Amino acid sequence: MRNIALCIFVVLGILTACSKAEKKDDKKELPPQPYQYIVAKTGPAENLSQYPARLEGIQNVEIRPKIDGFVEKIFVDEGSQVNKGQLLFLIRNPQYEQSVLAAQATVNSARAQVATAQMQVTKTKPLVDKKIISAYELQAAELALRSAKAALAETQAQLSNAQVNQGYTKIFSPVSGVVGTLPYKAGSYISSATSQPLTTVSNVSKIFAYFSINEKQQLEFFKHSKGATIHDKIKNSPLVNLILSDGSQYDHKGKIESISGLVDPSTGSFSMRATFPNPNGLLRSGYSATIQFPNNLENVIIIPQSATYELQGKVFAYVIGTDNKVKSVEIKIEELPDGLAYAVTSGLKQGDKVVVEGIGLLKDDTQVVPKEVSLQSAINKK
Repeated sequence: MRNIALCIFVVLGILTACSKAEKKDDKKELPPQPYQYIVAKTGPAENLSQYPARLEGIQNVEIRPKIDGFVEKIFVDEGSQVNKGQLLFLIRNPQYEQSVLAAQATVNSARAQVATAQMQVTKTKPLVDKKIISAYELQAAELALRSAKAALAETQAQLSNAQVNQGYTKIFSPVSGVVGTLPYKAGSYISSATSQPLTTVSNVSKIFAYFSINEKQQLEFFKHSKGATIHDKIKNSPLVNLILSDGSQYDHKGKIESISGLVDPSTGSFSMRATFPNPNGLLRSGYSATIQFPNNLENVIIIPQSATYELQGKVFAYVIGTDNKVKSVEIKIEELPDGLAYAVTSGLKQGDKVVVEGIGLLKDDTQVVPKEVSLQSAINKK
């Protein structure tokens, strides 16, 4: 028993000694660690707003028949490039050809009547001059001639109308452009009342990109655009980029040309239109794309994204004080196109020392050893 008690006493002594040693270790604090920072500087920057857009050719012309008949021949294929005046369809309806022949025969008959009436006037006139017959005979002959000429004019109008209708059997492209779908095949019956067009020809030498902005964005657009009138502000607006559905940027920049004067009450948005050149025909009507709209920012501070952290939906950064202790500050940011930096619009001021590394290890009042670096090196370090 005496030995057991002795052992217990020794163990308790060892545990007590260890506990005291741990407390001494806890009291030891790590020395301040070096942290890189940048000096905040105000200046201009540019960010990009993005809006979904739909593309349309500058002309989208529906090709519709003006007469009834059967599609006899189709001279183009879907997606083919056509020129203005190029033959697209041939419509077969024999009645229009027969109408032309009948009208031509009527014209020939009317011309004969005119010739006969003219001969009667020519024959009657000298007889009246010699007073062989009365003047009444000449007047009657002249009236008959005028009547025959009127009948000829009427038949010529009927012939012209028949020829116009016959001309509608050939359908030509009213514009240069790209042929759309061809829902009707050779042999299909069509009429002027057909709801679906024969096809659509889109002039895609230039492309319209339609997109919408909300009321706040519209106000910002007009505030930051130069000019006394809306026309001047649109004219002086910056060029815009077009991002295609595969994520690539279109080679040519576009120009804002119009903005709707009224807000759409159902969406609370304004419609805008930008125009892009399309020399190679890459863009087509119906494409989806994204408009990138540049926004000029004034008096902002650029910091790397690595200098920020989020908490409950808010963005913070650490600033080093005069005592080399850090303090978190809430900031408002705008994303920049490079995806590596932010433009700080509020929360920082000129000359602030902003920590740009290791912020996940920091908390308020942590003392650090400041090490200044350039903004570019801090951004590139990522």
